[in-house]
Amino acid sequence: MKKIKIAIQGELGAYSHIAVNELYKDAEIKTCTTFEETFRQAHEDADYKIIIPIENSLAGRVADIHYLLPKYKLQIHGEYFLNVEHNLLCKTSATFDDIKYVRSHAQAIGQCQKIINKNKFQPIVSADTAGSAKELAEGGDKSIAAIASALSAKIYKLKILEKNIEDEKGNVTRFLIMGKNIEQPEFVKDKKFITSCIFRVKSEPSALYKCLGGFATNRVNLTKLESFSVKNTFDQANFYLDLEGHLEESRVKNAMEELGFHTVTLDILGVYEAAKFRQK
Repeated sequence: MKKIKIAIQGELGAYSHIAVNELYKDAEIKTCTTFEETFRQAHEDADYKIIIPIENSLAGRVADIHYLLPKYKLQIHGEYFLNVEHNLLCKTSATFDDIKYVRSHAQAIGQCQKIINKNKFQPIVSADTAGSAKELAEGGDKSIAAIASALSAKIYKLKILEKNIEDEKGNVTRFLIMGKNIEQPEFVKDKKFITSCIFRVKSEPSALYKCLGGFATNRVNLTKLESFSVKNTFDQANFYLDLEGHLEESRVKNAMEELGFHTVTLDILGVYEAAKFRQK
């Protein structure tokens, strides 16, 4: 049986890697240095899907993703919510007393301030959590620790000094599964679906108000609405929107048609089954 191909940003052991492991068995994983490289991989090779983080319950949206969505116009095939558990990793020969520095992604460092401040560690910002673990494993300095996943510790043969060091529990990251091809599921009445799109409003008074009116009149619930600037201008903004429902439902179809009347551009990013996490 042919293995599914998945591209992720970051080194093996990243939280995206954990999401891949939980979603697909024995996937062929390609690691990419940047989010742009990850998107480009799927855009140029339709055999690849990508799994990318779009938002975190503590840190908010992931930088750059919203600008890459309209640029590459990949389709969302699904979503996945992952509980993020940070761990303090070190060389196998190191002890807690040896640690003076801690290396990780800026968001992970920000989410683990209590242990950093308590022990007066000096933070070192790196590109990603798993990359920090890999750098630690390849180096010889016992005074440096890394904040990363337990999977990273296993892959790079590091010791876990302390588990679950995040300041707040319930740290959840939402991932999108995306690809070049459209994979829209058929509407089933008893299932819950999410429809995602990006649109740009007309530069006129009450433009956003008019865009959203159709959702109110058709009783369509919006679960997310975020704005981000159009490049090289402060005059216009793009909006990313998630709504509850399927395009084949008449209420959703009517709301989207009304949205189209009041927008300059409107791109459907995908229709996909809502993750079980949303049903809690």
